[in-house]
Amino acid sequence: MKNWTSNGEIVTFTAPAGGAVSGTPLVVGSLVVIPAFSAAATYECEGNTCGVYELPKKSTDTPAQFAKAYWDETNGEVTTTATDNTLIGVFMDTLLTGTTVAEVRLNGVGI
Repeated sequence: MKNWTSNGEIVTFTAPAGGAVSGTPLVVGSLVVIPAFSAAATYECEGNTCGVYELPKKSTDTPAQFAKAYWDETNGEVTTTATDNTLIGVFMDTLLTGTTVAEVRLNGVGI
């Protein structure tokens, strides 16, 4: 196909104010990425838009399998709380209170 350029799973972006931290979800414009490496603000970086990642989880949340996962940028964790947070994907497993890590599948779409 003449107009195909990439599968879009890995994208190049300019690190925003505060920079990009490898492995930590980052909202860049309307897209959530997991940076492949750390980069200072204004430097070019690459990040994944899809895949399953182990991320810190709000310990009091009890998501069901495939429940929506939101990124709480203030606290640096995934949560089931939509208010003031960004939808990034779904929880891969049912989790109990007290768990502090969750596998999350990124949704790979713009917000």
